[in-house]
Amino acid sequence: MRKQLQFTLIILSFFLFASACTRTWEADDASPWVVAPGSSKQETAAVEVGSPLTTARPPGSAVLTPTPDAPHPVPGLRSDADQYAVQPGDTLGQISDQFGVGIPAIAEANNIADINVLEVGQALVIPAPETIATGPAFKIIPDSELVAGPMSAYFDVPDFVYQKNGYLVRHEEEVDGVMLNGFQIVQRISQDYSVNPRILLAVLEYQSNWVTNPNPQTYTLTYPLGWEDTNRQGLYKQLAWAANELNRGYYLWRANAIASWSLPDGAVIPVDPTINAGTAAVQYFFSKLYAQEIWERNVHSDGIFKTFQNLFGYPFDYAIEPLLTPGLVQPSLAWPFETGVDWAFTGGPHGGWGDGSAWAALDFAPYGEALGCTTSDAWVTAMSSGMIVRAENGAVVQDLDGDGAEQTGWTILYMHIETRDRVAVGTTLQTGERVGHPSCEGGISTGTHVHIARRYNGEWIPADQNISFNIDGWISQGAGDSYNGLLVKGNQSIVAENGFIPENLIRR
Repeated sequence: MRKQLQFTLIILSFFLFASACTRTWEADDASPWVVAPGSSKQETAAVEVGSPLTTARPPGSAVLTPTPDAPHPVPGLRSDADQYAVQPGDTLGQISDQFGVGIPAIAEANNIADINVLEVGQALVIPAPETIATGPAFKIIPDSELVAGPMSAYFDVPDFVYQKNGYLVRHEEEVDGVMLNGFQIVQRISQDYSVNPRILLAVLEYQSNWVTNPNPQTYTLTYPLGWEDTNRQGLYKQLAWAANELNRGYYLWRANAIASWSLPDGAVIPVDPTINAGTAAVQYFFSKLYAQEIWERNVHSDGIFKTFQNLFGYPFDYAIEPLLTPGLVQPSLAWPFETGVDWAFTGGPHGGWGDGSAWAALDFAPYGEALGCTTSDAWVTAMSSGMIVRAENGAVVQDLDGDGAEQTGWTILYMHIETRDRVAVGTTLQTGERVGHPSCEGGISTGTHVHIARRYNGEWIPADQNISFNIDGWISQGAGDSYNGLLVKGNQSIVAENGFIPENLIRR
């Protein structure tokens, strides 16, 4: 299988060499081999691959223009004040995003002295946004450089980091009781959030110079991504925050769910409708950190784009368009548990990983077992046939297309799988065979369950939008807020409920 894959990669790369700036990705293509510029593997890669993707653009060559995007449908901005009652878990930042109004404006309208303190049920006046000119149309990265998709499959993170020889090489940090070095943290965040490692490294370099500078400024050691939150100190938590916010901008844009960026200085900038989702992700990320003047500099050609190009070459040389092929249909999926065992539908559509990604996930728990994080002997089973390509930290990833890469084609994430009896990497499971036991391992969980999410070419697939989450003919339907929803089949329905009630019981 591996020799056949490598041969396919060589042939594919030869084809890409003759193609234009962007290329179409077919669902059954093998993954292109990508090696970082300056890598010790560069010479070998040039012989085997011969692709411009492995090197920066030659000096003096023509700069190709990113493929134009049709104007994106953007929600209209309000012209009148609105009312909002604070819900459990709300923050002023989330409310600011929801209504497209800066935090200072909301705080001033409601005489809020401490923006970190809200009360559930508190009635807020949401003033109409004071907008300025539309944001920049400059495209920063293609969608396939935001998502950990096919063009990131064989990017060698440790080799690239060691070649650059910056502080990231020497950094070590404890994560979940295990010491990880800098490149291991980048790899883990990239895998978990499905965010391209190149954009993570570019943002880290832009914010703190950790990639190329062996002795970066001292103030960046605590907050290397620039988010000054005492609960987010250190590279792992900073990078997790960054990946989550990049995802949030990407998937909000994908869902036509955001019209403007709300900046810390109170500026509200309407989004240019011709940008792409990858650019929207980066514009959104910097909108969390900087006032208007600095924000505009960051998202133009001399900002993060220039840093990316210095590290990896012209970003649109990596573009695969579209990531989601026209007419894409989910493969047949079965219930993720054994016949004759009762389970409960405990969570409707919600984030695939973190709350910034698409609402790609559904939750299920063994019915009637003790609540909370308890040991369960119930079995989570494979929803389809395919190879297990990752099994660690509570996460099991199954590759459905057989190429052994989770960045290509359809993959299924089974989350909160207990270490005990967990399936091993490299195992090929058939539909219905055992993955492991549900638990609270990995991520944040208050009760034993399994969290199921789909990706295609690295992109999280929402459970309640165009490509329906279909499990044995039961179709997921969202209810407008995370974790709520239904599974519907004909005139039957199963309701999502955090607990055990007759209405969320599933019997196979």
